[in-house]
Amino acid sequence: MRAGRLDRAIAIERLGAMDIDLDGVPLDTWTTLATVPAEVVQVAADEFLTGAGVSQSTTIIFRVRYLDGLQETDRVRFNGRAYGVTSLVELGRREGLEIRATTKAADALG
Repeated sequence: MRAGRLDRAIAIERLGAMDIDLDGVPLDTWTTLATVPAEVVQVAADEFLTGAGVSQSTTIIFRVRYLDGLQETDRVRFNGRAYGVTSLVELGRREGLEIRATTKAADALG
């Protein structure tokens, strides 16, 4: 994996313990596991019809150096947006990881 292509920074986050706000509403707490250099391989935006109208999702593929212990329940924070991890593919023999992640327009602020 060439270091020159890892020209972006992403944060890998994991869902921690749930907190409860003053009104008794449960809140998700995300903890940053690592901030790593990454290469953005592909970005695709899709629009599709839902029962509530048109929805847009963005799928993005990141390549990073191999990190042990990542899970598909983790998420990636990149450019102020949170992307849920949908798949992890090992590159070579633990040389790198390809992380495919997706977000919806409504999830962009999360």
